[in-house]
Amino acid sequence: MAAYFRGWHFGTPDLQLQHLYTLTNPFVVKGLFDSLYSKWVLIRIEYLAPPLQFLANACIILFLIQSLDRLILCLGCFWIKLRKIKPVPKQSLVDLESGDGDGYFPMVLVQIPMCNEKEVYQQSIAAVCNLDWPKGKLLIQVLDDSDDPITVSLIKDEVHKWQQNGANILYRHRVIREGYKAGNLKSAMNCSYVKDYEFVAIFDADFQPNPDFLMRTVPHFKDNEELGLVQARWSFVNKDENLLTRLQLINLAFHFEVEQQVNGIFLNFFGFNGTAGVWWIKALEESGGWLERTTVEDMDIAVRAHLHGWKFIFLNDVECQCELPESYEAYRKQQHRWHSGPMQLFRLCLPAIIRSKISIWKKANMIFLFFLLRKLILPFYSFTLFCIILPMTMFIPEATLPSWVVCYVPATMSFLNILPAPKSFPFIVPYLLFENTMSVTKFNAMISGLFQLGSAYEWVVTKKSGRSSEGDLISLVDIEPKHQRGSSEPNLEEMREEIKQQEQRASKKKKHNRIYTKELALAFLLLTASARSLLSAQGIHFYFLLFQGISFLLVGLDLIGEQVV
Repeated sequence: MAAYFRGWHFGTPDLQLQHLYTLTNPFVVKGLFDSLYSKWVLIRIEYLAPPLQFLANACIILFLIQSLDRLILCLGCFWIKLRKIKPVPKQSLVDLESGDGDGYFPMVLVQIPMCNEKEVYQQSIAAVCNLDWPKGKLLIQVLDDSDDPITVSLIKDEVHKWQQNGANILYRHRVIREGYKAGNLKSAMNCSYVKDYEFVAIFDADFQPNPDFLMRTVPHFKDNEELGLVQARWSFVNKDENLLTRLQLINLAFHFEVEQQVNGIFLNFFGFNGTAGVWWIKALEESGGWLERTTVEDMDIAVRAHLHGWKFIFLNDVECQCELPESYEAYRKQQHRWHSGPMQLFRLCLPAIIRSKISIWKKANMIFLFFLLRKLILPFYSFTLFCIILPMTMFIPEATLPSWVVCYVPATMSFLNILPAPKSFPFIVPYLLFENTMSVTKFNAMISGLFQLGSAYEWVVTKKSGRSSEGDLISLVDIEPKHQRGSSEPNLEEMREEIKQQEQRASKKKKHNRIYTKELALAFLLLTASARSLLSAQGIHFYFLLFQGISFLLVGLDLIGEQVV
């Protein structure tokens, strides 16, 4: 508006700085200004624009390749929906009330790894203890790495309650958290009694499987000697809590319904999500078991199992409820681990992938698509192209980005991403802006993992709010005890009262906003570039830079999601 009233119309790149020359001797000022400006233009043309344009062109090519990959995945998902393709177990479901009969009920071990997660331990233990499976063929391990004495005592008491009510559940506590989650799972698998069990189901502390979870997953293993993993989809109890959780839902809905489902159907391989899955213990052992060498032990075991010839199945229609991070700080740390770990793993696994006996096509898929394109190239071009190159072209106009790179292709990709979560369509623009904003964290994590920097091995348990606890426990009141499982509900009223007290104590704690300097620095760059674009008649670039700068500003001031206590 200021530019318009000054007469700086969008039809010309002339900044109309003639009035500056009248402030003093017009000939001296104009001569000095022209001399400096001509030298600056020469430097831009000779030294700055060529490398910037080369980098921009390279990023555009990577962007188009990644967009093509995403389009192919969407077409694959459309084909699955059109042909109604889905894995079908050879063993049909059997009603436990009628007895075992000829049903397929192998020995199943259920593990719940947790660490200082007092907000959610009750709901996860309650949900697992209500799984439909013969009591004598199910053992539950609560694997507690907590170092808080109060949390340890609470979890131990909870396990004792369920033991008294007939559940076959054990409590294991490690004093030394060596290896974090991988070390916890590895330690549990070394127990002597594990040899009596054929399968292991894993649930993180905030996951609440439905009672029929095992009934719908384990039968897929019957008469399928090549199957190593059955993975269920996640659903989210707090997806509508705030804008941050709504934006996460878009990403994760695409990940499960498109990426996991398509790769599972057509390749029999995808990255294990670390929870809500059932492993054949034989597959784990033959693949080398849990290793503590990266922060993505779930992806590590999946890659090694694939290299040993094991196949995976993804069940899009079997859901397991869990919780999304509600604060930007928690989400940021989670994303750092999720994007640093794959690069650590890629460095370690590349020689093994090349030497493996799997087909060349599978090797190419794992190296170029699974690791390079989706784990390295995506955060690289997203950060470089939209957060660095685009604003720099406003100050170095000899290097340019076409409008279709800034607007049309990103909008199309965002539209494809949002299709698995159609109710989130009103958030398509915030989603596009937020994904570019998160590219800073993802790019930094990718570099850390690739070059083994200090933060590469940082492991922080994602903070849970436990908002779903009360509702989930109330729903368990309506579940009648199933004596063939040998479990019943402990004192739910006492559990609900304890949760209410915890929430009241948490609400009294003062919350504050963090300041994220990297995001604020990029906000300044983008907003400055948007002002330069306005003066230079850059069209659509101005709007993108303006709103992207505002997005960085909001995130940098921690104004998205819940604040940290």
